[in-house]
Amino acid sequence: MSSPDFSTALWRKSSRSGSNGGQCVEVAFVPADTTWHKSSHSSSSGGACVEVAVQSSIVGLRDSKDSDGAVLAVGRSAFDSFLRRIKSGRM
Repeated sequence: MSSPDFSTALWRKSSRSGSNGGQCVEVAFVPADTTWHKSSHSSSSGGACVEVAVQSSIVGLRDSKDSDGAVLAVGRSAFDSFLRRIKSGRM
């Protein structure tokens, strides 16, 4: 299994990180020009909606009702496998 490619992600270092190294955390942000697609099972009346953004090796998932909220990023191959299992009725 290959690792997700975050080369196009926007990284931000934690404000708690010191200049001398130590325990640092960085967070990747989805590029602003990313195109999101709403699930075909979403209705116009709200409900549980999911949006996906597909890049070459990663897929972003978010709640369409909170587009500025958290994004879950998974490897493209793992997401493709997940979809195959759903479509085959194994999930």
